[in-house]
Amino acid sequence: MTFLIGFKDSHCSPLQNSVLLDIKMDNLLPEISPTGNPQPLYPLLAPSPLSPFTITNNTTPKLSGLCTLDFDAMDTMMSVTAIDCFTVFAPFLANVVCCPQFEATLVILIGQSSKVTKKLSLNSTLAKHCLSDFDKILMGQGANNSLQQICSVGPSNLTEASCPVKDVDGFEKMVNSSKLLSKCGKIDLVNECCQQVCQNAISEAAKDLALASYQLDAMGLRRPSDISTRVVNDCKSIVLRWLASKLEPIRAKEVLRGLANCNLNKVCPLVLPNVRPVARGCGDGISNRSSCCSAMESYVSHLQRQSFLTNLQALNCAASLGKRLQKENITNNVYNLCHITLQDFSLQESGCLLPSLPSDATFDHSSGVSFLCDLNDHIPAPWPSISHAPASSCNRTVKIPALPAAASGQRGTFFRLPFFGRFLPCGPRKTSKI
Repeated sequence: MTFLIGFKDSHCSPLQNSVLLDIKMDNLLPEISPTGNPQPLYPLLAPSPLSPFTITNNTTPKLSGLCTLDFDAMDTMMSVTAIDCFTVFAPFLANVVCCPQFEATLVILIGQSSKVTKKLSLNSTLAKHCLSDFDKILMGQGANNSLQQICSVGPSNLTEASCPVKDVDGFEKMVNSSKLLSKCGKIDLVNECCQQVCQNAISEAAKDLALASYQLDAMGLRRPSDISTRVVNDCKSIVLRWLASKLEPIRAKEVLRGLANCNLNKVCPLVLPNVRPVARGCGDGISNRSSCCSAMESYVSHLQRQSFLTNLQALNCAASLGKRLQKENITNNVYNLCHITLQDFSLQESGCLLPSLPSDATFDHSSGVSFLCDLNDHIPAPWPSISHAPASSCNRTVKIPALPAAASGQRGTFFRLPFFGRFLPCGPRKTSKI
């Protein structure tokens, strides 16, 4: 499924059920019932004719003139980053698309720059100028103006931080660089997250770098156990920049985004509110099914205003919420009872789940910004087992409900309502089937 996000004065057909979704998170809750089986989102034809669409403000940003990074050499990737972090949609695509691409682009910029400077980090002053220039260029192409806050990235992220090695020569003296490049020069996007071939190589290299800050003990040995996690993590950034200096930018991006997805697919990024209201509605052995599902619908509607998720993140969120409910003595499968699906955990109205593999938004002058949704199937949310750990996608002996397959090619369109800061998703509304 592909989302097309257009920004024009547009109206949905009166035949389309629609609901306003307030992106400013005020007291308007989306009119969504997550308790029924989701219906497919049918194509919507936009009004014709459409005026040309542009995401640039046609202004040339005023840069510091002090940054040594070569932004011009990375103009294509910078444009991709601007689209991935496009204005008001950046917070909703932040953890899955925008921030991984934002951070990868910075790593590649510093890595490519090291070919000239022989440095794998920037000093604090230069980092401030470069990050500011980076932001200005992206904003000039339509990106959100708060990306540092959204992605929790600051000037210190461009320095060496606590890692004792920051120059290329020192790196290559301490690290088995040929081994690192053989493990990470190209990664298997499907299997890397479980087999951790490249991840282990990066950890090993980072520990080698971290050892540089420790003096020899009485036996003339350095002990890895003495290395702090903070130093090793800071050195991992240096390792990634070195890798980015040895790979073509497009290949470096594939590696960096693949590794980022391994981390983000392990967690549930949603903020789960207190489950006590659901516990009250579903208590006493779910004596009142309607009350229980109404409580679940209200609870899930809050989750549906937060963020787009990958299919694996939705699995994690379903497991986390289920475990919380079980701690409140709700042992019956309320997901099944109330028809909760994995899509219900993602930003609504559409219930789009993004692929677990890295993806980017795209831009077209006639239709706007679009991104791919992994939405062939309406997968029931699995209720966690009380006696077993949550199912892992890496455990081949554990049966996990089938994840959505390839994109269906169905299209949904978001139209902005000027002056209200809201969006009108057009398509069939989910209905309650209690």
